[in-house]
Amino acid sequence: MSTSSGKRPGPAGPGDPDPAPRPTRPVFKPEYKLAIVAEYESAQNGEKGAILRREGLYSSHVIEWARARDAGLLTGRPPEPSSNTTKDSGKPAPRSQRNAEALELEKLRRQNEKLRSDLSKTRMALDIMGKAHALLEELSESDPGEPGDRPSKKS
Repeated sequence: MSTSSGKRPGPAGPGDPDPAPRPTRPVFKPEYKLAIVAEYESAQNGEKGAILRREGLYSSHVIEWARARDAGLLTGRPPEPSSNTTKDSGKPAPRSQRNAEALELEKLRRQNEKLRSDLSKTRMALDIMGKAHALLEELSESDPGEPGDRPSKKS
């Protein structure tokens, strides 16, 4: 099959200009991100989708921006030195490393809270078991004899 120019249809060769320029990703300013996150969080459930459609965003954008806000990455102030610098050189850590550290910190906080909750439940269960044991001990001491030692009634 040939075209009117005699060229075969298909991808552009090395000498041909790119038929469609590669799209660029939008870059959002921190102020915009904060405004959208605030609007999204204050909206009713039915209005959240409308905000996303109006702005051309996905819910994952808002979730990521909220996490960044909570980690202090969108406030305009520099993050704390311990999370902003590498341990060896004191130079600023790469942005992806800070985001990974913030996500790991949040994960560890959730895990810590779960473990504290589990520990509280375990302590409560042990307290109940201790009280039950003490009650059974008290009942066995107040019983005059073993259940097999009771005199039987003969009719």
